[in-house]
Amino acid sequence: MSTRYGHSLRLGLLLTGTDRDSAAELARLGEELGYDLIAVHDRPATPDDHDRPSGLDPWTLLSWVAGRTGRITLAALTRPAVAPAQPAATAASGPVLPAAAYGTVPTVTGRAAASLDLLTGGRVELALAAGPGADEAAEIIRGIWSASDRSPLSHDGEHYRVPGMERGPAPAHDIPLWIAGGADPEALRLAARKADAWLLTSSPDGERGDLPATLKEANAVIDEAAKEAGRDPREIRRMVHVTGAPQASDLLPLIEEAGVGTILLATDDPEEVRRFARDTAPALRAAAQQNREAQVKSVFVRSKRHPDIDYDAIPASLAADAVEPGDPGYARVRSTYMRGGAPGLVLRPGTPEEVSEAVRYARTQPVKLSIRSGGHGISGRSTNRGGIVIDVSRMNAIEVLDKETRRVRIEPGARWGDVAAALAPHGWALSSGDYGSVGVGGLATAGGIGWFVREHGLTIDHLRAVEMVLADGTRVRADENENADLFWAVRGAGANFGIVTSFEFEVDEVGDVGFAQFIVDATDTAGLLERWGAAVEAAPRDVTSTLLIGRPQPGQPVIGQISAVVDSSDSDTIVSRLQPIAGVAPLLDYSIQVMPYYAIMAGPHGPQMGQGEPVARSGLADHLTPELAAAAEKLVRSGQTYFFQIRGMGGASSDVPPDATAYAGRSANFQLVAFGQSKRGLDEQWDPMIDHFSGLYINFETDQRPERLHEAYPEAHLRRLRELKRRYDPENVFRDNFPIEPAEPAEAAESVTV
Repeated sequence: MSTRYGHSLRLGLLLTGTDRDSAAELARLGEELGYDLIAVHDRPATPDDHDRPSGLDPWTLLSWVAGRTGRITLAALTRPAVAPAQPAATAASGPVLPAAAYGTVPTVTGRAAASLDLLTGGRVELALAAGPGADEAAEIIRGIWSASDRSPLSHDGEHYRVPGMERGPAPAHDIPLWIAGGADPEALRLAARKADAWLLTSSPDGERGDLPATLKEANAVIDEAAKEAGRDPREIRRMVHVTGAPQASDLLPLIEEAGVGTILLATDDPEEVRRFARDTAPALRAAAQQNREAQVKSVFVRSKRHPDIDYDAIPASLAADAVEPGDPGYARVRSTYMRGGAPGLVLRPGTPEEVSEAVRYARTQPVKLSIRSGGHGISGRSTNRGGIVIDVSRMNAIEVLDKETRRVRIEPGARWGDVAAALAPHGWALSSGDYGSVGVGGLATAGGIGWFVREHGLTIDHLRAVEMVLADGTRVRADENENADLFWAVRGAGANFGIVTSFEFEVDEVGDVGFAQFIVDATDTAGLLERWGAAVEAAPRDVTSTLLIGRPQPGQPVIGQISAVVDSSDSDTIVSRLQPIAGVAPLLDYSIQVMPYYAIMAGPHGPQMGQGEPVARSGLADHLTPELAAAAEKLVRSGQTYFFQIRGMGGASSDVPPDATAYAGRSANFQLVAFGQSKRGLDEQWDPMIDHFSGLYINFETDQRPERLHEAYPEAHLRRLRELKRRYDPENVFRDNFPIEPAEPAEAAESVTV
């Protein structure tokens, strides 16, 4: 059984008088014996606490314990430090209030809890002792955790003043906040208004048998006050600590009659810890498996919900990892690398079955749906405002299937830096973009222009099979023999047809490589582009190069950065390959190194914190002709682009017939991209260049104009894609990433299979 409040039973330890080493040992013992949490007091040392250092900070102690455990939840019982409110200082005289009056303790406590939660992967809870200032402290702490709110945190109360402070960090999970104290009505009402749990820390007079009655009376006060505050009483977990050697028969009434969801054994005695785990806990846990009800989200989370999303209908398998706007973790999942987002719900499935459930649920909701893999994404289409995001970043496994054929299985949430590191011990690599924090799923369904593109082709050219979830939630496998038409579409337009849950690639043998960076004077921009383009086309296939030019600065030469990878570890070969490229412009600085490919792809994997709307334009060019070079120079000198990059292509990527995959840009030797701040300003410079292009690479394009679709896909490709869209996604569920409209029945009947 579970309590009538819907909480699963948790059993923990409350340590009250132990030193750091004993605390760590007890925590490790508790973890081994299956306890769920360990809590520590911050009470001052007493003469009886011979082994406890005076004033030992609970967060320091918990950090010590955290490093020696791996699963158990860590909780600190703290007391708000308060100071009487005083008149605010004038701007001229500056602040004069004591530190505590400015909310130092709540803000520091909030940040300490969030930081430890991040370091431990979401294992922290926080208890505030009821009393003066606890109400305000709870509000301030929650404000610190609300990092998705970009406004400064301000508070002007009776006990604390926070005159405007940066929020954050956001904790790894929604940290439960307890109110700890007696059963006095004020403490109970405070828990009902502000807390996720109430802990009874003082026992009534008499025997333990009095506890159920005391708790039931307390519950009545909490329940009534919660309803008055607009909360569901089930939001507040009921907790109690016990001492001595309680039997299961003593404690079952606390659960069955009083709705207690957490029992803490207050002891520092390892034998008592073992005895309780052996003699009492099994019976309690066995009883707690029956009749569990769903736990409700707190009012703090529900108040941020989007009105058009049915949160109560979220499948149970997805609910625990789903992130809503009111969750502390929302700040880390709302945005992408270049785009600020505010989705109403982020679903984070961890298995293909859960992806299917996520799709079936999302298609019933009247809001936008976006799909996200491991991160990054120039176009920003993997977030939205007010809609649903299916984020598969938890699905990030990398597995070798067959060493003889160099066949590997990679899940979509992995990032390419991790893939490179996992393949390196085998002497393998897979050409996959040029930045390690990019997620596998988005790149491997669009193309994949990497550092070996001229020697080994696009990422999609190494794809041998996919497993994916279609728009109706069906799971399928696609390769050259099974669902071959879908496999054709996935390689270049995959985001329109479903969510790939795993990719099977045949990778290449690659050892150490030469990596060079040349800083050059790009003032003669058009001339540089022509000379560099010619050098790239003339280079052996084991050379791939990119050129980056930033926004010109007044009175400064235009600076360009040329990067190149040579698939060789021989220094003479590397130098000979690089000499023609290094000579295309006056050289200002350079670096040439021999290194593993994974070292080039290493990159930070932190949260994506983009803001605003990205503006990017993309094109494929067969050659850097004088006309295209002149138009590109005009673009650079206009100041409308702050990042202009050209990637070398051709070679092996052009060996594949253009009709072999949905990606059709096989004649291109170059891919161009420009980032800007003004859509209108960038378009004025970019649009005159379009006539010089032979195609478009969809992952770097943010333009939503319909003609961009025709630039990305030739007419025969587009007809086939529209017919396949009608077959696999007739309701256009997947329409957020370069959307392809399903063909009308008449069009489909006339379509010609490529």
